[in-house]
Amino acid sequence: MTQTSALRQFKLPDVGEGLTEGEILQWLVEVGDTVTVNQALCEVETAKAAVELPSPWAGTVVELLFEAGTMVDVGTPIITIDTGGGSGGAPSPEPEPAEDGEPAAGLIGGTAPGGRTAVLVGYGPRTTEARRRPRRSGTSAATRATALPGADYGSGGPPLPADDGPPLLATAPDMRSKPVRHGGLEVGRQAEAAALREDAAPARGVAPGRRGPRPLAKPPVRKYAKDLGVDLSALTGTGTGGCITRADVDAAVAGAETAVPAPVEAGPGGGGERIPVKGVRKATAAAMVASAFTAPHVTEFLTVDVTRMMKLRDRLAARPEFAGVKVSPLLFVAKALLLAARRHPMVNSSWDEAAQEIVVHGQVTLGIAAATPRGLIVPNIKDAGRLALPELAAALGDLTETARGGRTAPADMAGGTITITNVGVFGVDTGTPILNPGESAILAFGAVREMPWVHKGRIRVRQVTQLALSFDHRVVDGELGSRFLADVGAVLHDPGSALAY
Repeated sequence: MTQTSALRQFKLPDVGEGLTEGEILQWLVEVGDTVTVNQALCEVETAKAAVELPSPWAGTVVELLFEAGTMVDVGTPIITIDTGGGSGGAPSPEPEPAEDGEPAAGLIGGTAPGGRTAVLVGYGPRTTEARRRPRRSGTSAATRATALPGADYGSGGPPLPADDGPPLLATAPDMRSKPVRHGGLEVGRQAEAAALREDAAPARGVAPGRRGPRPLAKPPVRKYAKDLGVDLSALTGTGTGGCITRADVDAAVAGAETAVPAPVEAGPGGGGERIPVKGVRKATAAAMVASAFTAPHVTEFLTVDVTRMMKLRDRLAARPEFAGVKVSPLLFVAKALLLAARRHPMVNSSWDEAAQEIVVHGQVTLGIAAATPRGLIVPNIKDAGRLALPELAAALGDLTETARGGRTAPADMAGGTITITNVGVFGVDTGTPILNPGESAILAFGAVREMPWVHKGRIRVRQVTQLALSFDHRVVDGELGSRFLADVGAVLHDPGSALAY
């Protein structure tokens, strides 16, 4: 029986800006499900956002290559889809290659019907020539067992037996559209999927710089062991063919915990916990270390009487143009910062290390640090300086709601030029914020409290807050930073002074 294989493996795309890995939070489909084009396959969390990945093809799910909770490198196959409806269905023709070497319609980065470029989340049209992965010199036991037609066994594998039966087409990653003869054997889609998976797994052999062969384990198990700090070369696999399983890794961890007491106990009952550093936490840590040790930080503080601002807030909240939006103290801080940035544009700048230039931005992309269940993220408002106060209030409300719901897109966190971190919502007076990489200033807004204050020669109870401005001293010197912070404080103390800007 002559048949064209229709199995396709969908690789994890770069859903952010040059990110290298993502965690599969949950699968939205199961093996055997029928999927349509653009149907969500899974939810993936990267260092910047959690997004749903749509299917580039219609077909039947054959295999989920990774479990939920697994960190996967960008470019790694994560799901196998049969676009022809299985071995018993009608064969699906292989897509014709495009003239420029790009994938054909239906493939990532290919040309969709109507002439448009088919892309996924985080993808743009490819500008580089597509290249195939080099074939391995040997073959795995699983591949030989399934006798996948078209497999390149190299010098270490048996030659394909001659036969007069009909040719069988195979489309494994390294042998697409390569007709071969193999005794008329029909390979079912499950066997072919196993061969595809085995072909994607690391080759077993001697790695450079190591004396023994590379431990045999599947990618999810390798990642699991790496997160737990387990050396696979020290383990003996109990799986088929000596393959190291997840249970083997768990046993090694249990044995290590039994043999070596924990260096730090969490409370009188012992215990403790190890938390893998990944996703938002990993990206935040890397960014903060890079910022702290790259940009020379200076932080200045200012205590401000904001009694008038709080009274104005109550009056504006009752106006019809602010109906349906939250009039918060953060709104006034954001507006004061935007007005001060208009007077001191150098604060809204970036240091270009490669070009040895200061880039003064023409627009203010205002970042607002937001605490979410996934960690601290900094979504931003594009061209915030053009917004009137009601529009700015609505934008802040949408930004906060989206962030807390975990729906912030990577594009909404890119390109920030200056940031506000509202530590006051936690009852904190102030702090020394660290700059977001690529920015030259960040303003911390503390809690608004009733405090004794000398007002018109008398001690009175006033509404008081503290501001802390951190800035890159390569771009902003002490005078500029002081003037900028003083202008922000002046607007908060007397909102009427904004008329002078």
